[in-house]
Amino acid sequence: MPELPEVEVVRRGLERWVAGRTVTEVEVLHPRAVRRHPAGGADFAARLTGQRFEVARRRGKYLWLPLAESGTSVLGHLGMSGQLLVQPEGAADEKHLRIRIRFDDSAGTELRFVDQRTFGGLSLHDQTPAGLPDVIGHIARDPLDPEFDDAAFQSALRLRRTTVKRALLDQSLISGVGNIYADEALWRSRLHYDRPTATLTRPRSAELLGHIRDVMNAALAVGGTSFDSLYVNVNGESGYFDRSLDAYGREDEPCRRCGTPMRRRAWMNRSSYFCPRCQRPPRPTV
Repeated sequence: MPELPEVEVVRRGLERWVAGRTVTEVEVLHPRAVRRHPAGGADFAARLTGQRFEVARRRGKYLWLPLAESGTSVLGHLGMSGQLLVQPEGAADEKHLRIRIRFDDSAGTELRFVDQRTFGGLSLHDQTPAGLPDVIGHIARDPLDPEFDDAAFQSALRLRRTTVKRALLDQSLISGVGNIYADEALWRSRLHYDRPTATLTRPRSAELLGHIRDVMNAALAVGGTSFDSLYVNVNGESGYFDRSLDAYGREDEPCRRCGTPMRRRAWMNRSSYFCPRCQRPPRPTV
């Protein structure tokens, strides 16, 4: 699934191409694309028509378009293969086009939601006083948020009584970090994914947080990580941070620090990539 850098790339594209535009027509072409909108596709289309999009916002992996003066937002669930694309009006429909949104201006473009696997979708939600869709009110701030509280994160991390990678993927503790960037930050920090959080000193947790920010900013600079054609920005362009990955996906390749072959281990229905020399596993407790 896309992580913070990939979602932020899409958000920036929506800010450029969609913010300030008023919706004149909505076509829901597949019911699963609005399954998180309980009233159904016709209601979704009717409530969105005539609304004006404000600047797209993001928290962690979650992306939404606030609607001006309505107190509601369109929340985008990208899932495994969802794409929000800005396409010329009249361009050929994508094979997996699920929702089309047209506007009242002369820009000549429309917004399309395309989703091959239909795990994602769009839905309308009321906003909390903080301006978040109500269904994601529990999501923590992400490390690139100017209001992220480093000290509170460091304290909460140690109190979790879990392992470090599990903690990094806990979106109620820190949002936006997924499997790829967790592995990358842990490699940079020389921390094994099963290191107990209680053993992390404040300097070590501060160092880890710094590496999380560094790797995400580096990914953002090149458009995120695109392993296939499903991870693209609103113009259909792929990012290429996958060329710079130090850990994720590099099983049996030499560690860029010490040359030891990288390893992959099954972990929580995912994979963890690490260097067995630089990231030594914790000693078993008796």
